[in-house]
Amino acid sequence: MELKSGYKRTEAGVIPEDWTLSRLSTLSAFITKGATPTTYGFKWQSDGVLFLRSECVSEDGLDLSQSMRISEQAHAALSRSQIRTGDILITITGNVGRAILFNLGSDANINQHIARVRINTTEASGEFIYHYLSSPPCRARFASITTGQAYPQISLKQVREALIPLPSTKSEQSAIAEALSDADAIIAALEQLLAEKSQIKQGAMQTLLTSRERLPGFSGEWILRPLGELFSFSGGFTASRAQLSQEGLCYLHYGDIHISDKSFIDVCSEYPDIPKLDVPLKNVSSTSLLVDGDVVFVDASEDEEGMSKHVVVINPNKIPFISGLHTIVAKSKTNDLDRQYRRYCFQTSAVKSQFRFFAVGTKVSGVSKSNIAKIMLPVPSVAEQAAIATILSDMEAEIAALEAKLAKARQIKQGMMQELLTGRMRLV
Repeated sequence: MELKSGYKRTEAGVIPEDWTLSRLSTLSAFITKGATPTTYGFKWQSDGVLFLRSECVSEDGLDLSQSMRISEQAHAALSRSQIRTGDILITITGNVGRAILFNLGSDANINQHIARVRINTTEASGEFIYHYLSSPPCRARFASITTGQAYPQISLKQVREALIPLPSTKSEQSAIAEALSDADAIIAALEQLLAEKSQIKQGAMQTLLTSRERLPGFSGEWILRPLGELFSFSGGFTASRAQLSQEGLCYLHYGDIHISDKSFIDVCSEYPDIPKLDVPLKNVSSTSLLVDGDVVFVDASEDEEGMSKHVVVINPNKIPFISGLHTIVAKSKTNDLDRQYRRYCFQTSAVKSQFRFFAVGTKVSGVSKSNIAKIMLPVPSVAEQAAIATILSDMEAEIAALEAKLAKARQIKQGMMQELLTGRMRLV
């Protein structure tokens, strides 16, 4: 491929002729890693100085939920693991190459699975170098040199030898860093808004679905009904994941329910992505064929939260759809539950706690058809169900729109990184 005028080939790819290729060690004299306090006789405590584990350096930035605390004495003794605002942190074991710019403005320490990079030259922008180190190409290069299969890792020597394409002027470095930081700010704002909207929806579900808050125009007592009065229960059609392909009848694998964030599956719109099982329709029991409004629960889970996982089937076109292994199919006996309301009514804390109560097992917990039938559901009038479902559905639509906007913002930032960090697009 012909090289564009004004550019040159380097070990790090094609960059502008006036850019330099520098090893990270020439830009930072302070590349080191942390230590575990307990190795030196110190203990964890509930307050004190922040201590970051490698899990704190997440794909989405600094995750303090994974942090711990140590004493001031331990912080002072572990001087090589101390970090400060402006330091770049890179994971060097496990999920190698994740990078964040530490900017909390407080004292902190890191463990031995994180490398600390402190830029000590006035000729380079620490923010620019952070953005380059967090870029997909740099992450990929770190991943390509890892050692160890069960627990991948890279050495500090390999971090120090990392090549950084650097614009010749600090003003260009700063302009690129500012543009990417602005993109990060937009993403962070959308993430915050999405978290708030999701929390609001969860709160609305816990009040509207339990009658703690009633919608205008509705009154009267809700009736507690066992699910066995509302549904008949049956098992699914047994097939392994290995038997599934892109040919045959749509097949709902219990694993796909577990990994889904949605409480429904639209067979028509999701048809291309639904796994298929090549089996004659006559071989499948009618009780395992899913029709519009059916609810499918998993009958086993490795964690308590997963015990109540389910999907409501949207299938007005009557596309043949098989419920699979480790599923329990709930088919309506009555018209007492609005179909859209079913997407929400099993997600309250009260209903989930009943699933946990009836679950049996140690490493893998299971729930039977007979026990699901005993679960009690508070049931309002169908009209109130429909009104509640409309409100929650509107909230879901707003959240989905925000998720799409966030995905687009992340995609735009990735494109900006590809253009700006390689010099294909120049800002100054």
